[in-house]
Amino acid sequence: MQIGVPTEIKTNEYRVALVPSGAEALVRDGHAVLVQAGAGDGSGFTDGQYREAGAEIVDTAEEVWARAEMIIKVKEPIEPEWPRIREDQLLFTYFHFAASEPLTRALMDSGSVAIAYETVQADSGELPLLTPMSEVAGRLSILEGAKYLERFYGGRGVLLGGVPGVLPAEVVILGGGVVGTNAAKMAAGFGARVIIMDISLPRLRYLSDVMPANVELMYSNRYNIREQIARADLLIGGVLIPGKKAPSLVTREDLSLMRPGSVIVDVAVDQGGCVETIHPTTHEDPIYVVDDVIHYAVANMPGAVARTSTLALTNATLPYARTLAQKGWKAACRDDPALKLGVNVVDGQITYAGVAEAFDLELVDVDSLLGGA
Repeated sequence: MQIGVPTEIKTNEYRVALVPSGAEALVRDGHAVLVQAGAGDGSGFTDGQYREAGAEIVDTAEEVWARAEMIIKVKEPIEPEWPRIREDQLLFTYFHFAASEPLTRALMDSGSVAIAYETVQADSGELPLLTPMSEVAGRLSILEGAKYLERFYGGRGVLLGGVPGVLPAEVVILGGGVVGTNAAKMAAGFGARVIIMDISLPRLRYLSDVMPANVELMYSNRYNIREQIARADLLIGGVLIPGKKAPSLVTREDLSLMRPGSVIVDVAVDQGGCVETIHPTTHEDPIYVVDDVIHYAVANMPGAVARTSTLALTNATLPYARTLAQKGWKAACRDDPALKLGVNVVDGQITYAGVAEAFDLELVDVDSLLGGA
């Protein structure tokens, strides 16, 4: 199979979907790997390293897209890339379709097959290809939130951990999943007072056992959210419903309860966000202010620490990429129920319930498209 790795062109996206060791593994499996020149530069991987691994360096994105049977990316194709997608081409990347109807319809119109990292799901409920980036984003959310609490950026001028004689900051985290857990670890490590809110009592019980004493657990409902955000210096949005738009838990009206100069970091922004006033921003222009509350909403947060993120992501994605290349997507998905859940669009048809529900589109059973063994 011809496998293409184009340079990511989303603003300030420095990650790459395949590292040289991954290219070497795919070449060893008998595949041809086409890497766009400079694709790995942002993560510290040179064209020479890819060549040594057996990959072919291709000058333009157009050639990568035109020649490759399978495209491996990090972020969803953005509008300039849509015309390059062709019928029956396999795309393996993050899509977050439920947050973007134009992207969804562009992939439907292309006739391609879209397998989304974020909806590959094990029987246990784990999202193995989303987890690494959720870990990075959760930890980064505290670093970014701490920065924008500084007075220079318009924040309250509060140090997360305080100092002897001065109380620490209060950090409220919506969602006790991977993002929320990692955010809590970082915030607690800085010495902040941390509150994690979630609707799963088993999850809250588990977190109660493993979190340090400065992390408190609270059931998430409208009353409790409003009560806690009124005290929060930093609010982290870490809510995820796989493949669906994130629920809006904090309304515009709720912002009036928050302290002037407090900060919201909504990690769920790539799924529509869990704060009503959130909209995606970039690393170049990461914040904006609504009702005296700072909003940080960079949709590709892990791109800021590209090398760590690339290595963490590709550790998880490479085994699936090798399987897809070796067996073809139909056989690979028949053999692996977790990977089958990653199939979102096939030849103009929506095969993932959350995406169909988001835009009132017909849902097609993916099993009907996989054929026999």
